[in-house]
Amino acid sequence: MPEGIRDKVAIIGMGCSKFGEHWDLEPSDLMSEAFEECLLDSGIERSQIDAAWLSTAFDAVNVGPSAIPLATSLRLGYIPVTHVENMCASGTEAFRGACYAVASGAAEFALALGVEKLKDTGYGGLPARTRGVTNDLFSPTVSAPGAFAQLASGYRGTHNVSQSDLKRAMAHVSVKSHANGTLNSKAHLRREITIEQALKAPMVADPIGLFDCCGVSDGAACAIVTTPEIAMQLGKSNVISVKALQLSVSNGEESGFSSWDASNFKTTQIAANRAYKEAKITDPISEISMTEVHDCFSITELVTMEDLGLAKKGEAWKSILDGDFDSSGHTPCQIDGGLKCFGHPIGASGLRMLYEIYLQFNNRAEKRQLKNVNYGLTHNLGGHPIQNVCSVAIVGYFDG
Repeated sequence: MPEGIRDKVAIIGMGCSKFGEHWDLEPSDLMSEAFEECLLDSGIERSQIDAAWLSTAFDAVNVGPSAIPLATSLRLGYIPVTHVENMCASGTEAFRGACYAVASGAAEFALALGVEKLKDTGYGGLPARTRGVTNDLFSPTVSAPGAFAQLASGYRGTHNVSQSDLKRAMAHVSVKSHANGTLNSKAHLRREITIEQALKAPMVADPIGLFDCCGVSDGAACAIVTTPEIAMQLGKSNVISVKALQLSVSNGEESGFSSWDASNFKTTQIAANRAYKEAKITDPISEISMTEVHDCFSITELVTMEDLGLAKKGEAWKSILDGDFDSSGHTPCQIDGGLKCFGHPIGASGLRMLYEIYLQFNNRAEKRQLKNVNYGLTHNLGGHPIQNVCSVAIVGYFDG
């Protein structure tokens, strides 16, 4: 049986650009900004990096369709560099490649970097692009807000939740994240909103309003990984290791409507259960200290809390209104502001989430700093509710 990579890989450095509307910058500028912070933090030299992974989702927009832009922008030493894309899980996919290289012994030091520059496309949301015949037939009839609005309807119908209760919970999700984002200098949107503003915002796709949607932005984030043993040789104290890294991809079962009630994400449930097993976590509610989840829409975060086992089935809306996922709650969610405040430069988002957890474990999150962090979890979800890919990563202090 596969044993996974628990405590076989350590994060020794991370970096993140400021996210926002960077009309005056090239993707190479954003990559360099994130990388320089990461390299300095790691304590190694550029020449020591053995392999690298670059993630972008819309590779033809500004960055290019290959791995060459990463190698040239950072002047890497003719090492193997791989370009990866896995929808909104692209950043975590790059991290997975780097981690597996270290865990297998193929590399001592590996780099994962994600970048996206979406503002230049001119789209208010994500650009349109082909993803194969099935998606081409599906995409013209359903927008992203429309698809996730159907998720809200499925959740309401399955769990008999009133429209007003669900909307209040969704509003709380947005208000909480915007409050957290005001404390983060690298966030794109840094303004608090009120419950009333969220509830009265223009409707996008009922019940999803304007403040229930994440924005579009430009940004980059990266990580350098090695083994825990090498990390300790470098003088790293409180080594932060990867406890689990799992990926689940829809196989089409959801679209058959035979066993799926449209109220959850099967991929999240499967990836989370595998990750908990790999990390040896038996009680997520008591053991997970913080989460960074894929809040592309408020309803997504709400449903994800149940799929991750952090709220009882059908009761996440109550847990949200009770403040369980606020900065002062038992499992803070989006303590950095999340996609709501950073926007979603797709290739960078998964690594940006890890960056916040990395800061928290190093007591470098400034006014956002939490107490007594044990395990941190990141979650990415790419695609529509009926066809998606989900990644779950769990990190914690090395205890080997």
